[in-house]
Amino acid sequence: MYNMTPYLETIDDVIVRGPYRDTWESLSRYQVPEWYRKAKFGIFIHWGIYSVPAFGSEWYSRNMYVKDSGEYKHHIETYGKHTEFGYKDFIPMFTADKFDPEAWAELFAQAGAKYVVPVAEHHDGFQMYKSEISHWNAFEMGPKRDVLGELKESCGKKGMQVGASSHRVEHWFFMGHGREYDSDIKEPMERGDFYWPAMPEPNHQDLFSEPVPTEEFLQDWLVRCCELVDRYQPKIVYFDWWIQHSAVRPWLRKFAAYYYNRAAEWGSDAVINYKHDAFVFGSAVPDVERGQFADVKPYFWQTDTAIALNSWGYTEHNDFRPARDIICDLADIVSKNGCLLLNVGPKPDGTISEEDRAVLLKIGQWLKVNGEAIYDSSIWRKYGEGPTQIVEGQFSDGIRKNFTSRDFRFTTAGGYLYAIALKCSDSGEYLIRSLGEQDASRVANFHGIISDIRVLGSDEKPEWNRDEEGLHIRSSFRSDCPVTFKIKVN
Repeated sequence: MYNMTPYLETIDDVIVRGPYRDTWESLSRYQVPEWYRKAKFGIFIHWGIYSVPAFGSEWYSRNMYVKDSGEYKHHIETYGKHTEFGYKDFIPMFTADKFDPEAWAELFAQAGAKYVVPVAEHHDGFQMYKSEISHWNAFEMGPKRDVLGELKESCGKKGMQVGASSHRVEHWFFMGHGREYDSDIKEPMERGDFYWPAMPEPNHQDLFSEPVPTEEFLQDWLVRCCELVDRYQPKIVYFDWWIQHSAVRPWLRKFAAYYYNRAAEWGSDAVINYKHDAFVFGSAVPDVERGQFADVKPYFWQTDTAIALNSWGYTEHNDFRPARDIICDLADIVSKNGCLLLNVGPKPDGTISEEDRAVLLKIGQWLKVNGEAIYDSSIWRKYGEGPTQIVEGQFSDGIRKNFTSRDFRFTTAGGYLYAIALKCSDSGEYLIRSLGEQDASRVANFHGIISDIRVLGSDEKPEWNRDEEGLHIRSSFRSDCPVTFKIKVN
């Protein structure tokens, strides 16, 4: 069993010596790095043992032990009883024999991504990196490769920043249902075992739910997270939900202080993504899972969502979203002071599905033409206009938005104003009401002087004029994706 004491002492020492202390007051001095504000678009990667059964979702490791669930029935029919074939028995099948990190990096670069965040450890407790904390990792088992390390190197060569995602805290209860009947999840269990601690699943909404995570488990969580920081120096550390539990809060402060101090020591910078107000506002970057905000925010934020609606990991029946819908979301999110982290779920052999590839490449094609309205951009005085309403909040990405050619999103960059029509007009005529001249009632609208308008991706000079109704644009350019107008304002 790994002796945590020396690492815990190192963590305390780094916190004492560095500019940040493990208090919310100290951590609230945090500033979001400029590169992250400019990047706007990144790739999330859910890849692990759960891609082997490729059934249901990336929660297979939990659900296969939940009696009468679809995964439970599928598991018995396909692999046999849980006493004979448990989740751990998928590890030798996870060979990743076609995993090519250079090819992945090339695809992500072609997609226009500026940062990449692989899941380093999911709820199942299997680490996708070389670790001294546990032997249950991809370097010693399964692929026998340092997946995170290889991706950091290959993506770095393409100029992309690389982070890491930890979903470890949910492992407190994730395998617990296997204790409810005869399965391979058995006591006694101790730290270092793959399934440990497999506690009863709590009410996820109860911040004080019992059984409360123990100090030993939380120390193990902290040491794992700090090992990720020290070994890979990630530019982003993304945390999934349940870190908001009351017992975890002091350990979040410790981790943030350690991570920020290490970054300062290395002359680098750091980003923490969090959900559900787990961090005090201003001490890290808030994230909205599978959703977005209805209006512009004065603070920087992130949406994380997946190309597949039904799962973050690969399954044989993934329901893929069209690239056009994701591009519309990207424009909407950026116009509201956010960035988009888009997930792909590779197959167990290490290949990325043709459906995922097609979506990524189409996004990349659009960004090659329209990227100047996205990258390095800032918000305008309003995010946009149009009849289509955004449903605010998490898990709303499955709601089809059906944008019209009257829906626009605004950004600014390099002295230009960009108006992105979220749907191409069939007639070629557009009306941007926010850019109309002052009306008869002398209500202030837009007082700037427009001297030129271009359509990104076209050589044409569109016809345009302004009146009290708005800015009228007539263009022959057609696309099945959003159309961007580059407006020169004097």
